Amino acid sequence: MSRDLHPSDGARYLLELDGEHGDGARARYRAAIYTPDAEFTATAALSDDGSVDLAPTGAPDELHARLATIARLVARDAARRREDGMPAWPQRILRWRR
Repeated sequence: MSRDLHPSDGARYLLELDGEHGDGARARYRAAIYTPDAEFTATAALSDDGSVDLAPTGAPDELHARLATIARLVARDAARRREDGMPAWPQRILRWRR
């Protein structure tokens, strides 16, 4: 990604679908947390039953927990998105939190 995602305040949370790993009931995402002075990365496996397997990011516990919460919300929404005729797994989710 060419643009800088480091915020001046708070943290940005990014989930990007990992290639073709977004078909069916499970998806694999590249996950990142950007703070003003650091970047933490991991992988996340999401299931449409709402479960998430998030690898360690090395981020402080509060930041890691917030990324896990965002991932769980995406996972829980997958079945409904599919029923609504939309792709179950979004290509990219970017959130900012203070």
